[in-house]
Amino acid sequence: MPIVIHPTEILETIEMIKYLKFDIRAVTLSISLMDCIDGNLESMMRKIERKLNDVLPNFVSVTSDVADRYQVPIVNKRVSVTPLSMLVEPYASTSLSEGRRALLELAKFMDSLMKIHGIDYVGGLSAHVARGSTPGDKVVLTSIAEALSQTEKLFSSINAAQTGIGINIDAILEVSKQIKELSERTPKGVGCAKLGVFANLPEDVPFMPGAHHGHNMPELALHVAISGPGVVEHAVKSRCQGMSLTEMLEEIKRVIFKITRVGELIGWEIANRIKVRLCTVDLSLAPTPTVGDSVADVIEAMGIESFGAPGTLTALMLLSEALRRGGSMAATNVGGLSGVMLPGSEDLGLSEAIKRGSVSLWALIASCAICSTGLDMVCIPGDTPAEVVAGLISDVLSIGVINGKSLGVRIIPVPGSKPGDEVDFGGLLGKSVILDVTSYSPKIFVARGGEIPHYKHRW
Repeated sequence: MPIVIHPTEILETIEMIKYLKFDIRAVTLSISLMDCIDGNLESMMRKIERKLNDVLPNFVSVTSDVADRYQVPIVNKRVSVTPLSMLVEPYASTSLSEGRRALLELAKFMDSLMKIHGIDYVGGLSAHVARGSTPGDKVVLTSIAEALSQTEKLFSSINAAQTGIGINIDAILEVSKQIKELSERTPKGVGCAKLGVFANLPEDVPFMPGAHHGHNMPELALHVAISGPGVVEHAVKSRCQGMSLTEMLEEIKRVIFKITRVGELIGWEIANRIKVRLCTVDLSLAPTPTVGDSVADVIEAMGIESFGAPGTLTALMLLSEALRRGGSMAATNVGGLSGVMLPGSEDLGLSEAIKRGSVSLWALIASCAICSTGLDMVCIPGDTPAEVVAGLISDVLSIGVINGKSLGVRIIPVPGSKPGDEVDFGGLLGKSVILDVTSYSPKIFVARGGEIPHYKHRW
């Protein structure tokens, strides 16, 4: 049966785009570089260059053309590649120093290729170390700060925990040291915005820093990330007055269905034209630091006086349920993180709530039980010890492992700051308030090292 679209629904979609900040947050082309691995570094880089030169010009021009044709903004064109830990394995097996030399050259080379082709971001400085590290993984773990501080487009993701496997505390402590070093190497510690530590990281994420080309992907794949907190907020304010919570969930579900259909339509159009499989539509509600595009404002529009007040987690649960139900009805290939995102500095409403004092660090950690991104874009004092950073990361990842959900930590120690200070990163990275971290330390616990296994029935 053909789908019948009423003219009012077309007008509603136009209103979403023109006035309510609805957009396609990212179209991410995922590319396998496994066929480029070579024991000669120069030869490997030439293979990568030829492969990317074959696919990226068409990807960029078609994406721009589709955005113009349908008048739907596409904010970013992104690329994700095979984890670089796998590409440098031949060199890392020789020695750690040889592996680090190869990785840094490769990172700069990838960065320059992205600039040439007009790609906004590339994800793939990645390693999966929940059960341990290969020589290539160790090279990535010990080179993150150096690689990210010398590149602009490159993002890094470390999967340090996995349900059914456990949590690698050694890897978390090493990444925490890299976070501290990266903070010192970049202005206001902003380089840390390009690094995420995860539990159960999906391999089809279109968002940075988690994007990478996973083992189960075809050689080329397309992922689409939609976004529309402003659309949801408008629906709650204009159409949900006097409604019960059940009726409000149904109304939000209806809105989510519509924006997801638009996202999948754009994804199919681009995928068909560049002859690549559309693998994932990520349903995540991703806010920006602009007025009218905030998840925290959606929660407050529901009736919570200020984000973080009692009832906030319940409202987040309602929003998450509506998102999943409406999105899964609208799209065939739902994947990625597909949840409510709460990036501290990138959500203007959340930044304001932090400034008002209604949100603490622990309120954000509690929200990880419901939201999809974990502790994201959260600013802490620059003198926070690496062991405390490791304790925060392991706490969030433990929630992910025990509950079998994807979670990450993107935390920014801001040099020279203290709790209550404001920091402005500019642009889409937004601004936030430095949150207070307890003066008590997990130093002795973290220094024990090792891995904490997690048991899960597999039959």
